[in-house]
Amino acid sequence: QVQLVDSGGGLVQAGGSLRLSCAASGRTATSYAMGWFRQAPGKEREFVAVINWIGLNPYYADSVKGRFTISRGDRSNTVNLQMNNLRPEDTAVYYCAAGINTAAVTTNAPYWGQGTQVTVSS
Repeated sequence: QVQLVDSGGGLVQAGGSLRLSCAASGRTATSYAMGWFRQAPGKEREFVAVINWIGLNPYYADSVKGRFTISRGDRSNTVNLQMNNLRPEDTAVYYCAAGINTAAVTTNAPYWGQGTQVTVSS
């Protein structure tokens, strides 16, 4: 079993930056791929970014490519999402997710964080 705790959300003006973090705990947490999803009000949850367990091969949704950067933290049980040049349409609850590999995270992640709110004002 893996537990995820995500943090770092907040209110920022358009063009600003935020950094989200997620810490995983559990016996095998360091060997899991991790990623981020988001859900805006009235919309379905959508994929944002994913990275494998050793911090390689990041993959992004087209909507965030070039603006967001996913990375593993100094401790391999953490993942960060650096969000730059934020837009009002990035406003959503952001969720950390983990799975045995990047395909599992993007298609049917078994483990989820509680979510952190990101609000971008225009």
